[in-house]
Amino acid sequence: MTRWKLYTSPGTCSLASHIALHEAGADFDLVKLDFGTMQQQSADFLAINPKGRVPALVTDGGILTETPALLAFIAQCFPQARLAPENDAFAFARMQEFNGYLASTVHVAHAHKRRGARWADDAAAIEAMRAKVPRTMTACANLIEARLIGPWVLGERYSVADGYLFTIARWLEGDGVDVERFPRIVAHRERVGARPAVQRAIAEAGG
Repeated sequence: MTRWKLYTSPGTCSLASHIALHEAGADFDLVKLDFGTMQQQSADFLAINPKGRVPALVTDGGILTETPALLAFIAQCFPQARLAPENDAFAFARMQEFNGYLASTVHVAHAHKRRGARWADDAAAIEAMRAKVPRTMTACANLIEARLIGPWVLGERYSVADGYLFTIARWLEGDGVDVERFPRIVAHRERVGARPAVQRAIAEAGG
């Protein structure tokens, strides 16, 4: 296996893949993009990921994008790390169901705060989307709080879904969510944040 390369940026969902790589014990290089200078739209990066977003993972088999895909790939490439259910199609699908919800619903609700121009050009419409973020993110947190019945997303066993939830849950206060209403999410965030791989990824990511 050749040395992989992860493209990331501080404060983004790419932290979830960064965490998973360290949990897996993978050998990889980290490339941090500066979104402030629109480095994600540079010709060099668009050649890597034409979407102009992170994460992007360069592997010996090719380039992968989209967090749920990267997380599943990392878990399956390093089965000894036990980051996803083995030989249990239903349990694996439940993990993917959760990760898909984070990607397609929670992250999109969060993006309405700063990325409203993706969906509208009218300034009033963009402001309306921004104003609704606390409500939509709180609704997402309600569903996740009810889902967290064990110490980890899948119950008794840590998986790549936990690093992903940790990444998303770090955004809640900034999105106007009263986290005191969600003790399970807060406790989960603290448990994941105490893991050495997570602390290493945060230090390297710089945010």
